[in-house]
Amino acid sequence: MTTRDLIDPDGLHPAPGFSHVTVARGARTAYIAGQVALAPDFSVIGGEDLRAQTVAAMRNLEMALSSIGAGWDQVVRRTIYTTAPTEFKVITAGIEEVQGSDRHPAQTIVGITGLAVPGLLIEIEATVVLD
Repeated sequence: MTTRDLIDPDGLHPAPGFSHVTVARGARTAYIAGQVALAPDFSVIGGEDLRAQTVAAMRNLEMALSSIGAGWDQVVRRTIYTTAPTEFKVITAGIEEVQGSDRHPAQTIVGITGLAVPGLLIEIEATVVLD
């Protein structure tokens, strides 16, 4: 049994890289803090390459999911903060590289002027429904 249904209602614009609606089923919810392209030594992974930073942030998110026994199909909402919000195709490609699918939960991309560590271009947080 899946913990989510992804829905794109007729009449809304196409949803490239996200779903307009996610219906979640499950008794417990986990909220994963924004993950960025930082190595354990606090060095920025990927330099100024947005796709490389997206992949690194998603790998960190994947580790957080794994720590609670969750997978990508349990992510019901994703919020992305980035200094390059119009580069959603690059971001989506990096996300799909890690999650191995073009099926996306409800998502919002927020344009920002910067993140807590100089050089970071993207931060990805997630809401997860657990069985």
